[in-house]
Amino acid sequence: MVNLRIWVAAVFLLAGMQFQVLTACAQDADERAVPVEDGTLSMLSSIIELKQNLKQRIAEKQQAIEASTSETEKTNLAAELDRLDKMLASASQDFERIATGIDIDLFSEQKTDQFNWKDELVSLVKPGIMELKRVTQKAREKAALKDELSFYKKLKPVARQANENLMYLISRTGDNEAVKQNLEKLVPEWQGMENQILSKLEITQMQMAELESEEHSLIETSQAAIKKFFKTRGLFLFIALVSCIGIVLLLRFAYLYLIKFIPGYMAQYRPFHLRALDLLFRVVTILAALFVVILVFYVFEDWVLLSLAIIFLMGLGWGIKNTLPRFWHQSRLILNIGAVREGERVVYQGVPWLVKRINMFSQLENPDLGQNLRVPIETLMDLTSRPFQRHEPWFPCRKNDWVILEDGTRGCVTSLSQEMVEMVLRGGAKKVYQTADFLGLSPMNLSVNFRLKIGFGISYNLQSKATNQVLEILESYIRQHLAAEAYEDALLNLRVEFAAAGSSSLDLVVIADFEGKMAPLYNRLSRAIQRWCTDACTQNNWEIPFPQLTVHRLG
Repeated sequence: MVNLRIWVAAVFLLAGMQFQVLTACAQDADERAVPVEDGTLSMLSSIIELKQNLKQRIAEKQQAIEASTSETEKTNLAAELDRLDKMLASASQDFERIATGIDIDLFSEQKTDQFNWKDELVSLVKPGIMELKRVTQKAREKAALKDELSFYKKLKPVARQANENLMYLISRTGDNEAVKQNLEKLVPEWQGMENQILSKLEITQMQMAELESEEHSLIETSQAAIKKFFKTRGLFLFIALVSCIGIVLLLRFAYLYLIKFIPGYMAQYRPFHLRALDLLFRVVTILAALFVVILVFYVFEDWVLLSLAIIFLMGLGWGIKNTLPRFWHQSRLILNIGAVREGERVVYQGVPWLVKRINMFSQLENPDLGQNLRVPIETLMDLTSRPFQRHEPWFPCRKNDWVILEDGTRGCVTSLSQEMVEMVLRGGAKKVYQTADFLGLSPMNLSVNFRLKIGFGISYNLQSKATNQVLEILESYIRQHLAAEAYEDALLNLRVEFAAAGSSSLDLVVIADFEGKMAPLYNRLSRAIQRWCTDACTQNNWEIPFPQLTVHRLG
């Protein structure tokens, strides 16, 4: 029973201390007074009776300590006396709080602290944090009161059960006066504890009722908050925004006016000092905009917005600290002293590009693709450019060029980009390649000029004429038919040469070079030359041999 009593008393004491802390944090300086009602007067009377009971028990404990000869018993009595003193102090504070209707802790003496730069830094951002806490003050206060109410409701039956157990045991002691006297000594203490729990419960219920009576509907609260916001902080934010935009535009116009008098600024590739000036202007613009915002909040003495702005700047500074190497790399690119420089060649997505301009959004150009790319400067951070020669190609082909790929595909390129290449084949079929795959197939461009090499074989019966007379006759015959079919204007060169003495024929080769405009007829020309060679053999009675197979018998 003694252990149970000590445990319940300890829990009750901690609950009382917790209630005081939560109440002090939740109430503001403008807390309204509690109206004087019959319930309040009754509660004050109960607290007075509780204080008298506690004073009587304190006196009894003091007498018991003086009369005791056991150190252990004195220690236990001293602990109980300390607990009773705290309960009496708590009851006095509750009496004064209910009587005045305000938080008396607001009038306690303020402590003078020594200067600490860390604390001062925290004090700068404290208004913003306190404002965020104030927004949720009512909700937190109500939640704390609900927890307090639930706690006392759980203690109330425990204390009542303890008193009932004491009364039951007293009624059952009979003639055992020693037990009865010791039990009767516990009755006032536990009755006082039950009374204090009931008092705390009533106080908490009263505060909960008062808080609920002050609550308004969500619509009314929202409307009032919006009106108040636009009259105060909303107006300040608008002025700060207008001032920020104004200073940025003012500096921008001034800078555009000044650069008209700076020689070389509008050149295609600007020198280093002009790039440094441009970067410095950007930094000054950002700092000026931030300074104007803070100045507006300071002039209107809105410490909450000023505190939030300081928090934002601290976060921005911390972010810049962690990304400083990246910003340094970007600054080097803007100053044109990085790995990628204007006027040089860089490979991006497998395609070469000319770096036209480096800025926050850089400009890349491919003359053969006929495309310009606008890419963020972060894209260039992992690339490297190099100087290039004028003869270097930017792409294997251009739009409307005819190409042959390693997979045998021949067609006209109708669409080009850094992503896809579309080809139209003879007959109208379309075929699309990813640009990387297209380049991997080593396209051969026919639209510049191209050469046809047609092999042809004649019989060994013509061995004496194969290196001279046959070549002249065959070349003359092919040239006549090229002219007859209107191909001669696009012919750049025509030769018929002896290629090799094969196993069953004397091999000749027809070499014909054509202009690129004949690229659509590439296969037709190849077939036509084969046909003219055959016709020439027929006209001149030249035998066209075929591969012979010799069978040897073993035996």
